[in-house]
Formats: sequence, structure tokens, C-alpha cells
Amino acid sequence: MNSKKTNDALIKRNISPFLPSEIIQLLPPELTTRFALYPENARHPVNKTLFKNDYFQLTCNVRENSLAISSRGDLVYSAIPYDTARNYIQRGAIQYLLHPEEVRKYVVSHKKNLEKYLSLSIFQVTGKRVEADSPEVIEAYQAILDNPLLEIQILGRLLQHDETGPLSANLAGKFLFSENVKTGIAGYLAEYLNFVVQLTQSLPLMTDGKSVQLLATEAQSEGKQQQLLTFDSDISSALALLPQELQRSIVGEYQVPKVNTKPLLRSEYGAELAKVRENYIAHSVHPDELTTHFENVHETENTNLINVVSDIHATDGKLPFSNQHFNILVGDSSDSQVTDKTIRGIYLIGHHDIVDVLNEDPTAEKWQPFKNYMWFKQLLIDPDEAWYLLPTGDHAFYQVVKTELENRFPQMTVLHNSSVIHEGTRYIGLTIPVSLVDRKKEQQKFILETLQKLLAEDHQIPTVIVSHAPLFNELSMLSATSEAYNQDYTCSDPAIEQLFADYRIIGAIHGHHHIPASSGRYKIVKFADKDLFVVCSIYSKMNTGFELKNLLASKLFK
Repeated sequence: MNSKKTNDALIKRNISPFLPSEIIQLLPPELTTRFALYPENARHPVNKTLFKNDYFQLTCNVRENSLAISSRGDLVYSAIPYDTARNYIQRGAIQYLLHPEEVRKYVVSHKKNLEKYLSLSIFQVTGKRVEADSPEVIEAYQAILDNPLLEIQILGRLLQHDETGPLSANLAGKFLFSENVKTGIAGYLAEYLNFVVQLTQSLPLMTDGKSVQLLATEAQSEGKQQQLLTFDSDISSALALLPQELQRSIVGEYQVPKVNTKPLLRSEYGAELAKVRENYIAHSVHPDELTTHFENVHETENTNLINVVSDIHATDGKLPFSNQHFNILVGDSSDSQVTDKTIRGIYLIGHHDIVDVLNEDPTAEKWQPFKNYMWFKQLLIDPDEAWYLLPTGDHAFYQVVKTELENRFPQMTVLHNSSVIHEGTRYIGLTIPVSLVDRKKEQQKFILETLQKLLAEDHQIPTVIVSHAPLFNELSMLSATSEAYNQDYTCSDPAIEQLFADYRIIGAIHGHHHIPASSGRYKIVKFADKDLFVVCSIYSKMNTGFELKNLLASKLFK
């Protein structure tokens, strides 16, 4: 009897109570055989344990066929209420293991910003205002460089700063060593480092600190292996910098690391932490109000050949980056009457663009035909209450907005329910400023009719559909776990799906949901029984755009 077939049969027989057969086929034997090691898997219908230690576990979601690392419940990430940097700090931990010298350069490049944070942190603790060159700030800055676990945390904070904007709440616990040791984050981080090294040394997996994937030659061929921890990553340089107790723990000499603070356990401090959170009063300031106090240390020139970026929300009358090639600006580029005479490419209308144009002169003659509409009146009074009253994208109002945007960006083609061909790819731009969930039938009727008109008789040209808000959930980068996700915003018109099947539509691009680049800027989905790409590239200081050209050249879409 064939030994491989026998082995496969044994694997299926041993783990069948724990895992659906279709998942067994997708995972390598090194993973599938592990399901039988954990009896609790028989009781868990969705999230199955693959690997665990005292504090962390790797689970497989069998509905989504996805892998994730999570705390087992007792280990507290941070005593700081509503601390949103965990994924950034975990990403920082992986980058520290892989590239400690680059991490140091990144931290040092933000020296002036760190001095600002440290000054504010010292004020929050002492009530004393100190300058950047004061002994207190100099000492606090050096403490970051002297403590690897704090430096990793600071890297995470800076990544968050560069992607979502300046921080303002609980700065002392985040930036001052003396206060940070009370938060438990260092203990969490030490245990996390322990776990990810154990995991990647034991199983054919790779992680960037957020996602966990099977070892894949495709990802490695794209150069991504430099950002991913695997079994053959050289982490010797980083280990040499970590506290000796943690070094020995990672290589297996100690069971529990003795770092600068022990792990914060919910079983010991749960009631106290719950009370702190219950009585917590946030004193944070919106990042937009703080941006001018910090420097951008990143390059502003973008060299992508087909550059996709959305939701720039420029507030000083100009785009915060430059690109001399072809750009796809997917809406909400301006909150300050931005003008750019040189940028080339295509521009989509977003809901903030509408208000930005309208606010320039709301009494102008061009707006008079719309002044009696309730949604127009609401746009002038409170735009946030007007978004879901907006008309569908075939309304005459949007033609006026389009004309105004063309005056501001004369080298851009404003795609308002129209199309353009660039380097052999057809881009169809649909005006969908927001997701009209409650009027989905009306919205999808507009989408269908517009696509039928624009697709016409050319079935073979590769086509990308671009809109500010996503067309529907099936072609959206928004996670189902997001507060903004609405499960009803699905494609309910089979004629739309049939259009995707009949024409050579290869992907969709959207913005609107402010999905950070660190969550991924594209994914491959199955729709109309074929593979499509979905791209969402939201502007940040670290992300001035996504290079679409490489994705267009993928063999999946040839």
C-alpha cells in the first residue's frame, strides 16, 4: 500500500472530530496533525488550537481558514485604558528581532518628535514644563535607547503616530521608563517574543507581528521575507541586545523570563484594572489638532508608476506628497480647497470633496438648483448628518462638483461615472461617495446601469472598477470585525455579479474606511466565480500610495 496514502488516511481519521475535511486539505500535515493534541478542539466549533504556551496560543478559524495569535486570557497587554497600540508594538517586536539596527535608526530619526512627547509626558507626571534640551528630557530619551523592551514599545508608538496621527492620552505610561514599568507592557512583550520564536521554530509559519501565514514562496519571492519572522530568520543580533534573562528564555534555558517587570495577570489584578477602566476619563486630543506640533520625518516623494492613494484629507491647501507618474486618487483628498496643477492621473469624488468644494462659496449660482433639497441644506448645517441622505451618483449635483475639481486638478481626469484607458487597462470610476446601506437597492440599480453602459461591447480589455466607498462587502477591504462594517451591504443584484463574470473585470479599488496600510493594502477575493483583487490604500506619513502596476502584472489576472 502507498505509504503516503496510508499516512494521509491516518491523519484524517485522527483529526476528523476536530476539523472539517475541506480544511484538512488546505493545511500542511505539520499543522493538521496538531489538532488532535488539544482535546478542547472537539468543543470549539470555529477557533481550533494549533500551538500554545502558558500565555499565548495560535488558533485556526475554520470558517475563514485564517490563523491568529492571541493571549490565552490571563495575560494583560496594558494597564493603560483603551491602549490601541498592541498590534503596532507586536509588529515592532518582529522588526526588532529581524532588524535591530534599522529599528534604532527609525527611533533616532524621530528624536525631535520623541523630545516633544517626553516633554509632555514629564508635564503630565510632574506638572512641570521642560524644554527639549532639559536634563529631564535628555535622561528620558537615553532611557529609551538603554532598554530594548521600551525601545520596541516606542517603535510601536511611532509607527502608530506615523500612520494614524499624534498621540495625546497617557503619554507618561507610554514614553517614560519610570511610568512604563507600571503598565505591564514590558512583561507582555517579553512573553510575546518568547512565543513567536517558539512558534516559528516549531511550525512552517511566518508572522509580521499582526498576521500569521503559512510559509509561502510567493511572499518570499516578493521580498516580504525581510519583514517576516520564520524558522530561518537570523535573530542573533537582536538577542544579543535583549536582557540576558530574556535571551535565555527565548533559547529555552529558562521557563519564565525575569525582565524589568513581571507579566500583568488578569487573575491577580483583574478587579483593580476593571475599576481603573470604569473610572477612566479620557483627556486625549484629536490627532488633527496636534499634527502641526510634530515633524514628518518620511520622504514625501512617491515614485510608484501607478500610484493608488485615498483619504488624504489635506488641511493646508496642498497635497502632502508628490508623484510624477500616474496617480489614482480615490476620493477625500482635500479638506482645504487643495489645488495641484501638476499631478496626473484620475480622481474620484468622495464625500469630503463634496463639502470642500461647496464650502468655497455655498451661495454661488451653480448651487442654486439644489438649494431646496433636504440633503443639500443638511450639508451646509452638519455634513456628518447629511452623508446618508446624499443622492445616488447619477445626480446632476455631482457634475458641478466634478467641474470644480477639474479646475483644481487640471492634469487629472475626474472619473464621474466614466472611464479612461491607461497602459492597456480600463478604469471605470463610479461616483459612490458613501455606502448607502439603507438604499442599497437604489444604489445597486445605479451601479448596474452605469456599468452596463460603460462596459459596452468590449469584453476583453482588463478593467478595474474604482469608487470612493466600496461597491459592496464582497469587494471591500473592510474587516467584518470593524465597527463600520454592515453585514447588509452585500451584492444583492445577481445581474451585477453576472457582469463581472461576462467581462474581464480584474479588480476593484476603494477608500472611505480609513483602513491603515499595516492592515494590508490589497487582498485577493473570489467573486463571480473568479479571482479579483481589492485595493484600499489610505494615506499616512508612511504610506503615500500603493504601486498598482505589480498587481496588474500578476499572472492571476493575465
